[in-house]
Amino acid sequence: MLIARLDKAGLSYGTRQIFAGLDLSLNDGEKIGLVGPNGVGKSSLLRLLAGLERPAGGERIARRGAKFAYLPQEYAGEGAPSAVAEVLLGRPDLLALERELEAIEASLADPALAEDFDAFGRALERQAAALEAYEKGDGPRLRNDARGLLERLGLPPAAQEQPLTVLSGGQRKLVGLARCLIGRPDLLLLDEPDNHLDLAGKELLGATLRGFAGAIVIVSHDRYLLDDTIGRIAELDGGRLTLYEGNYSSYVTQRELALLRQQEQYVAQQKEIARLEAAVARFKLWASMVIDERHIKQARNKQRQIDRMDKVERPVLSRRKLGLTFRPGQRGGQKVIEARHLAKSFADHLVLLDADFTLWRGERIGIVGPNGVGKSVLFSLLLGEDTPTEGEVWVGPSIAIGSYAQGHETLDPAQTALDFVRGLRPMHEEEAVGILGRFLFGYGQVRDPIGRLSGGEKSRLQLLRLMIGGFNCLLLDEPTNHLDIAATEVLEGAIDRFDGTVLTISHDRYFLDRICTRIFELSEGEIVEYIGGYSDYVEEKRRRQEEAERAAAEAARRRVEEAAARTRAAKVRRSARAL
Repeated sequence: MLIARLDKAGLSYGTRQIFAGLDLSLNDGEKIGLVGPNGVGKSSLLRLLAGLERPAGGERIARRGAKFAYLPQEYAGEGAPSAVAEVLLGRPDLLALERELEAIEASLADPALAEDFDAFGRALERQAAALEAYEKGDGPRLRNDARGLLERLGLPPAAQEQPLTVLSGGQRKLVGLARCLIGRPDLLLLDEPDNHLDLAGKELLGATLRGFAGAIVIVSHDRYLLDDTIGRIAELDGGRLTLYEGNYSSYVTQRELALLRQQEQYVAQQKEIARLEAAVARFKLWASMVIDERHIKQARNKQRQIDRMDKVERPVLSRRKLGLTFRPGQRGGQKVIEARHLAKSFADHLVLLDADFTLWRGERIGIVGPNGVGKSVLFSLLLGEDTPTEGEVWVGPSIAIGSYAQGHETLDPAQTALDFVRGLRPMHEEEAVGILGRFLFGYGQVRDPIGRLSGGEKSRLQLLRLMIGGFNCLLLDEPTNHLDIAATEVLEGAIDRFDGTVLTISHDRYFLDRICTRIFELSEGEIVEYIGGYSDYVEEKRRRQEEAERAAAEAARRRVEEAAARTRAAKVRRSARAL
């Protein structure tokens, strides 16, 4: 059944048109991934579907009584005293009933009301009606449901009682999602719900979305999440919306085939148009030489054929992409970095314990683990920015390490992009502007302070620094954050072609699968190594856990058998003594 529909809908901000003439129908249970380059209006389209924006053209039609829930890209909440209280705001109907019941209960305790028999009876009737509505809406279970939702999404009980201001960005996003879900919406509109989540959080998010019975429209750059939860892809690009059946991987294949078909049709049509235009020109020439009505009619007929054609647009087979290529200044030795009995602690908090590993030339290694476990601390030790409590880090003599900081700490917000590039190595202004152009910076942006740039633009500047620096070892801390899918794919290709070594912290499962040859899992101060990419890591970890569980079960069985044998032996000894 239809939940909502956009009919020739458009959206504008001032004189800037975001999109126009969009058609989209959303039915019960559909799960749609909304993709497209940054800045094309995906977030605006979600707000339009949620009813938070009014269409500049066309209309938005919603089923009567349908419930919509919208999670913005950055969720700050409404200042509730705790995460649980914030989630409860998702059921304003039940909170209003609670207030009404409290007011009725207070009035029933008033002696003056007890003296007015009719008023007292009406108050009891209102209380009964409110109580029935409250119970029908599962009001008595509301707080337990809120806590259960937060726990299923990975927010521990202690954090549930904290205000949103002390929670991390990822935790705030989970609270916002729980608030959406507790309202039992028919349509869930999610704008990058996976931002700031670690791998465990993304797994829980995926499980929650798969188990949601209503319809979903989700904007995400996490290709793994789109593959795992989505049944259709809606691509917004150039002001147009195109729908594809299947998950993200299926969409990529379908889109490539569709573009190739469109290219063939375009070329064939252009040949036909050229043939008809030549015929029109020929008949007009003949008509000018010899007055003959048949030549004029033939020219008109051929022109009508051209005018009546359903024109095939020229396909954009390759959009403008980052000009990213990593060029090491020198080859470097086979052994790149070695951690020798590395340990790090802060007061009583142990981050690393006796870590031993070696990075070899050409390797691509991913570091995974929960948020706050110490992955960035490990990078600081490898870069020499921090001193280990014990052990040492050995770096090869010909190794030049370039780093990418998750929080863009390598950038000066007061500096312009142009000055930043020219500070990397001596070059003329024209060359610097050209390099910035390859990284999708417009001419007007190059003199803006870096502090005014978006997260994606700052990320591209950091990648530009790594490209120019001539490094043969790259340490990348969450490099795909703030990058759209197209830019992430360019980064993957650049790493593929890179002759040096890459060590990356990432929660992007698709990225880890695409580039990694080894995975280091950091947990409780220890580093556990897995061969392969993310999928190999998940499978091997599951196998090791099953083996450990079987070994534990076998050890428990042996202990039971040994205890039973000891008991039998004791009985035999007692029987012997009795005889």
